[in-house]
Formats: sequence, C-alpha cells, structure tokens
Amino acid sequence: MKNYLLSLLVIFSTPFLSVTTAVTAADFDDGAASFDETGNLIRPLNWREWVFIGAALTPNDQNFGQAYLPEFKYVYLDPESFTVWKKSGEFREGAVLVKELVAIGSREEQSGTGYFPGEFLGLEVAVKNSRRFESHLGGWGFFSFGELPYVASAAVIRGSGEFDCSGCHAYAQQDMIFTQFYPNLNAAKPTQ
Repeated sequence: MKNYLLSLLVIFSTPFLSVTTAVTAADFDDGAASFDETGNLIRPLNWREWVFIGAALTPNDQNFGQAYLPEFKYVYLDPESFTVWKKSGEFREGAVLVKELVAIGSREEQSGTGYFPGEFLGLEVAVKNSRRFESHLGGWGFFSFGELPYVASAAVIRGSGEFDCSGCHAYAQQDMIFTQFYPNLNAAKPTQ
C-alpha cells in the first residue's frame, strides 16, 4: 500500500514539476546574451548580422590630439530587441548592443580627404539584465572582449568612474545608451 501511494504521488506530481521548471527557465531568459557558469558573457558570434543602428567617430585631430576613444564605433542591436524597440521605444530586458571599435585609417584617398576605417581594435558589449546587473546602472552590464583575436568570454566591468563604461554612459540620452547618435534607432522609434 505504501509503495502504491508513493507511485501515485510520483505520477501526479511530475506534471507540476515540469510546469514549475518551465516557468523558472522562462523567468531567467537572458535574451540574446549567453553566460558561462561563472557569469562571464560569452562573445556573440553573429553580431554583424544584427541590426546596424549607427556609427560614431572621435578623431584625435579634432580633440587636440587627445580624444578619449579615437576610433570609429559601429553599433549593432540584436534583432529581437530591435523589434521591441520599434513597438515601444524602449530597450527590453535581455537587449544586447555590440560596439565594434575600428582604427581611423588613411585620410587621403582618391575620393578626397576624409576619415576612413582602418583595422579592428576591439569589441565591447552592453547587456540589459536587471537580475544580473546593478540597478543604479539601469540594469546594464558592460563587457570588453579586447583586441583581435577576441577572447571567448569576458567578465562584467565593475568600475563606475568617469572613464569607465558606466561613468560615460551616465550621460546618455536614454537608458544609459547614446540613442541620440543612432539615426537608424531614432527613425524606428514609435511616435508618441
């Protein structure tokens, strides 16, 4: 009789355990980001297939030879987050932005004098995940994968000084992101 009752308990409780597990997994969806067992972000592999939202350039010769980040910055947003952005004008939980850093190359070309992209310098990523990252940073975590060849995973950058990622991003227009510099993002934002 005891074994019979135990068997019934197992049979009838299994569906409830499955539902509980499914809900828990959904609650911890990291969006386009993947993390290893130590909490390091795994480098996205297909970011150049994501939505290109804009580029910026800070040349030394226009900053008295001392631009803080003297390079091109190409910025991509994961496709699902872009879909949410078009509907809400907000970055969803799980949003991932990738910033590819590219050296300023030659300034004289057949087409004229200007700034042209050079070699890849680095890869940086921002992930919005309020469960993983501090609330005073808007739930954003910032990561650097260094120079080529990029490392496979990176720990979150913890500093919040003036020249750390979050210190600079505190001046961003919306949600710690410099949306004012991304015309593709602004064109897709719904009107209020």
